[in-house]
Amino acid sequence: MNDLVTIHTDNYAAMNKLMGFAADGAKGTKKTSTLNRLRLWHQPVMGQAEINGKLTNVEVVEGGTYRLEVVEGENSTFYYSKNISVRPFMQRFQYRRYVANKNPKPNEPKGTFHRTIMDISLDDDLKDNTGKFNCGKPSGWIEDFKALPADMQDLIRQIKRVRIIFGIVTMKDAVDSQGKPVDNVTTPFIWEIDNKEAFKIIGEEFGKFTKLELVPPEHEIVFSDPKENKLPNGSSYFTPICKANLKASHEIEAEDHEQFGNFLAWVKNFNDYIYKEWDAKTSQRQEAAMSEEDVDIVEDFIDIELEEGAA
Repeated sequence: MNDLVTIHTDNYAAMNKLMGFAADGAKGTKKTSTLNRLRLWHQPVMGQAEINGKLTNVEVVEGGTYRLEVVEGENSTFYYSKNISVRPFMQRFQYRRYVANKNPKPNEPKGTFHRTIMDISLDDDLKDNTGKFNCGKPSGWIEDFKALPADMQDLIRQIKRVRIIFGIVTMKDAVDSQGKPVDNVTTPFIWEIDNKEAFKIIGEEFGKFTKLELVPPEHEIVFSDPKENKLPNGSSYFTPICKANLKASHEIEAEDHEQFGNFLAWVKNFNDYIYKEWDAKTSQRQEAAMSEEDVDIVEDFIDIELEEGAA
């Protein structure tokens, strides 16, 4: 259990900075513990039903729902709902890049993620688990993207901004993976949002807390039936529809202070892991570079001895 961290509702500036919400609206406007994971699920969930005496594959949960993965040891239970409410306790930001394994061998992963630390903004260079910064993205604002080399343009397109939300979610009218109704689910969660539209939509609602100087855990954001967006190829993807409920009032209880401390500890543990990976990968590159220099020095000595012997 973590040391108690107090949520001071009478000190907006300090709490908003610690929670990581000051980044929204301020300008004018290896995993070490388990958290249940919330995300917007685009695909339908298939199951089986008996039709005319035969088991047939049917859609038990339609696409475009909010999915909660409740982690229990090595197993996960999934819940789905069109309508949820979130008490946001904290947010962080991160760069992330997925690198596919082109020829995976049996039992090998299909790809890996390059990730930076989680920070309260993306204003500074962030160390990542490859020993670099920002997953390879250049520092600062890029004024002329098209002037960059083609390979750098391609790399930057692969790197996503991620808004990471920590809070308490309540799922209304939830169903399980078989489409069967379950009691309302309320639990702490982490939600990693990398879709550009969703990133902006949710950020605008968080910005309202900043502009009105409200401590987010005292209020909530209500998410309704996601918006379906059709693609030219006939498929669809979904984006969230949400609105900050500024009238909702949640009194900060003792367990909220403890939960806030748990979220802070989770981020610290994650960042400590990334820092460790950054140090290891940086050391490996330095050692490799030194080895090449040593080879050059040895070759220089050999050349000198040969020249002296020839004389």
